[in-house]
Amino acid sequence: MSTSMNASRRIFIIRSAVGAAAFAGCSFARAADPQLLESEPLAVEHGYKLDPSRVDKKKYPKYEAGQICGTCQLYEEQSKEFGGCALFPGKQVHVKAWCDAWG
Repeated sequence: MSTSMNASRRIFIIRSAVGAAAFAGCSFARAADPQLLESEPLAVEHGYKLDPSRVDKKKYPKYEAGQICGTCQLYEEQSKEFGGCALFPGKQVHVKAWCDAWG
């Protein structure tokens, strides 16, 4: 191989690594999504409660003790206490909260 081919390959690899690192850093640079409040319309519609012991068991009979956002299939961990939820895009839900979409 020629020297120019090796140099081009090195430049490509270096630029690719720098680009990948910059792309990965973008998710850390953006501001965190705001926390979901129990009073927000979509949260009210789905019975979202920060404290699952306050869930209205008559209105939500499928609720069972121990169900929390952190164990739901829709939950995506973002920190120790908060994460994303497919049901509430652009909002963070508390890991120990609950809503009627739990599953």
